[in-house]
Amino acid sequence: MHRLENRVQPYAWGSPTAIPHLLGRPADGTPQAELWIGAHPAAPSAVVAGDGGRAGLDEVLDAAGVPRPPLLKVLAAAAPLSLQVHPDRATARRRFAEEEAAGVPRDAAHRLYKDDEHKPELLYALEPFAAVAGFRAPAAARELLAGLPLVGLPAATDALLAALLDDLAADDEGEALRAATSRLLTAEADVVGPLVQAVAVACAGSDDPSALCANHLAGHHPGDPGVLVSLLLNQVRLAPGEALYLPAGNVHAYLWGTGVELMASSDNVLRGGLTPKHVDVPELLRVVDFRVLPPPLLAPRRVSADELVLDPGVGDFALAVLTARPGTVTTWERAVPRTLLCLEGEVAVTAPDGGELVLARGQSAFVLPAEHPVTARGEGLLVAATPGEPAPG
Repeated sequence: MHRLENRVQPYAWGSPTAIPHLLGRPADGTPQAELWIGAHPAAPSAVVAGDGGRAGLDEVLDAAGVPRPPLLKVLAAAAPLSLQVHPDRATARRRFAEEEAAGVPRDAAHRLYKDDEHKPELLYALEPFAAVAGFRAPAAARELLAGLPLVGLPAATDALLAALLDDLAADDEGEALRAATSRLLTAEADVVGPLVQAVAVACAGSDDPSALCANHLAGHHPGDPGVLVSLLLNQVRLAPGEALYLPAGNVHAYLWGTGVELMASSDNVLRGGLTPKHVDVPELLRVVDFRVLPPPLLAPRRVSADELVLDPGVGDFALAVLTARPGTVTTWERAVPRTLLCLEGEVAVTAPDGGELVLARGQSAFVLPAEHPVTARGEGLLVAATPGEPAPG
């Protein structure tokens, strides 16, 4: 078993306090957005040896012939993240190969596909968490927009609004959403900007969650058409202990909150707005799933009195949530790469050879497949990230 030290990504939208609080460190006032725990080459965890030496987890696993595990993160958002979508595996492989053949540097700001993997992901809320994710019925968005007191718009902006309402009235819901999203994200800035501003003002003080969300987003990204796209999406609110799952094609944006995020070990993100980073609308529109979907909540499966498992069934990852209690021992038999993070209290993890690591709040470890079965005991809250369960048969 390997104790880990992990990197924090200081993205501008990050909370200055949540991750320092988890790690027991003083906050320094700077944004600390994501704690990365895993072997992703962009920010691999460090394995801490008994003599104090350090080695990258990616290097350790490559030397041992162990596949790289899913990427575990603690995500702490004080401001909205970008409007984004992730590709499926076939698209990622094809488009990555095309960009490689074209000689686009992997670290270029306009590079779209950093690797050839898909990036499904789940988020387990540690605090109240808000997001917009997946399309709702276009009629609901049309009713909201049509009911707003939008007066005095420039002629071109008024024409855009009329066309948008026509898009959303189409009989085919998927085509209605495709047309409306495309129209908004490809409109000229001086045409769509006034509509974003007018909608934000009209939504202020509303009791409609979508209207309030648009007003909130406009405060962070004035004039951005992603504000209007948010009206087309489901509002998702997670209480602590609830989770969501985002498959390929699900357009989404996290708004605020802190949670544990688990995903395939990929960095493929296609952005459509609400960000200063590179935006590629045509590529996003090619990847997005325009079906009307319910809010993407992920229900846990209880495997014991102390353990829940979140497994979306894609095979890439699953997240076990263990509430360790005095006098009880949990045993994990399945010999797979296992990434552990203690969220509360103190939990001791023991391998068959007698090796033991005690993990306190904010501490993490990696267990090799050969070190199973592994046991956990103590008093606290521990999450364990693994590959998903194999399909029956």
